[in-house]
Amino acid sequence: MLYPYIKSLHLIFVVTWFAGLFYIPRLFIYHIEAWQKTSPEKEILSDQLKLMTKRLWYIITWPSAILCTLFAIWLLVLMPDWLNQSWMHIKLGFVGLLIFYHLKCHQIFKQLQRDEVKYTSRFMRIWNELATLVLFAVVFLVILKNAFNWIYGTVGIIVLAVLLMLGIRLYKRIRDKNPNA
Repeated sequence: MLYPYIKSLHLIFVVTWFAGLFYIPRLFIYHIEAWQKTSPEKEILSDQLKLMTKRLWYIITWPSAILCTLFAIWLLVLMPDWLNQSWMHIKLGFVGLLIFYHLKCHQIFKQLQRDEVKYTSRFMRIWNELATLVLFAVVFLVILKNAFNWIYGTVGIIVLAVLLMLGIRLYKRIRDKNPNA
């Protein structure tokens, strides 16, 4: 009886967690690019972006990650047989990657809060797409479960990754030609 409510809450917090994980690298990109500006624009932009990332990270992203995880554990308590299924093992592997991604974003967040710029905006554009790959993999795993052909799934993720990288390169060319794009 509780299952549909717990699943609904889990999905809501999956969505809000991913929203934060999709937006935070964009703010990192803007922050990194702000450091290429001259004073006082650099400081004004940097201060505003620090505030924006801090609010996004601590008010939306971290709480969503925690609540998503708690509701996921609750679902596994309600449906323990899922832990015997291979699709769930693979899904949990991708969730592990997502947690690593989240923690790495936290590290980058802390560095930028201290005005330590260690990455290029191009790196961050590529980094931004990793959450997309995890999202695709997890959604297909959960929806298709054991009907999913792992070979096609792997090829699909690789094709998606290549398309995302090509999109980043195309965007770089467009920006190089028109810096205001």
